[in-house]
Amino acid sequence: MVKMYYNEDADLDVLKDKTVTVLGYGSQGHAQAQNLHDSGINVIVGLRKGSARWKQAEKDGLTVKTVPEAVKSADIIQILLPDEVQSRVYENDIMPYLESGNAIVFSHGFNIHYNQIIPPEDVDVYMVAPKSPGHLVRRTFKEGTGVPGLIAIYQDATGDAHKLALAHAKGVGCTRAGVFETTFREETETDLFGEQVDLCGGVASLIKMSFEVLVEAGYKPEMAYFETLHELKLIVDLIHEGGLEKMWYSVSNTAEYGGLTVGPKVINELSREAMYEALERIQNGEFAREFVLEGKVNNPVLTSMERQEREHPIELVGKDLRAKMPWLNSELNED
Repeated sequence: MVKMYYNEDADLDVLKDKTVTVLGYGSQGHAQAQNLHDSGINVIVGLRKGSARWKQAEKDGLTVKTVPEAVKSADIIQILLPDEVQSRVYENDIMPYLESGNAIVFSHGFNIHYNQIIPPEDVDVYMVAPKSPGHLVRRTFKEGTGVPGLIAIYQDATGDAHKLALAHAKGVGCTRAGVFETTFREETETDLFGEQVDLCGGVASLIKMSFEVLVEAGYKPEMAYFETLHELKLIVDLIHEGGLEKMWYSVSNTAEYGGLTVGPKVINELSREAMYEALERIQNGEFAREFVLEGKVNNPVLTSMERQEREHPIELVGKDLRAKMPWLNSELNED
């Protein structure tokens, strides 16, 4: 059984005399920085000069400095920048100012696991990874709860990395819900696999193809949108609350029988083979090399694919329908 860590297993006093610099103020950055600050930790946000988020971070009550200045002031440097820019920022603005005994923290293991960042041996390297988008990390913290998270220790130079990681996870709010320990390799490879095969890539492709089949068969695009995309949240909420068992229990007998008999024909052995191929590309570093090279040439393939996604008929139909449901927009914009 996996050991779970909770509030009583972590001691915030481990961080009481330390300064944590959070680099980045996006989805995870704004949430984790504010949560740590509200937990009584001395937090500095590190941003590039001219960042549009500088004023917002100050408005949220946080001290903001340029990345080099923030790193110089820190005992613990948490890198919450996009994966594709972390190595460049590390080389230019972090590594020159590291001191022996510092700690570097990640919320995703990509740059460590694929050797894009190679820290010196005299610093701690650990991970605190909330398993949730940033806005939920922040919202649940303010509500007095939290989201589950992971910790991992890559390098324990001081002998205190495990204590620091647990305290950091408590400051973010994850120990309220439960934290379990993993490795940088396991977190990175399973996270990429889930994103590509299931949570993002697989689901998006399944939705689009289902929509296309209904429209090609002569059904109204609006009906196709509701049946293949809009109602998905209702099903996912049931799965999230009680697993597949609760979902099958909650839907009609017609839906259960149809789903159990037809689902394996749609997601079949060919799908399994494609999943193993995706996993192999993640494990052998092929995906990482491709992604890093894409970033170095300013993301032309990604930009093209984003444009194609925006122009897909399901997005055009959905944008019009969602405009008629303002309650959806307010929910999405909620902090």
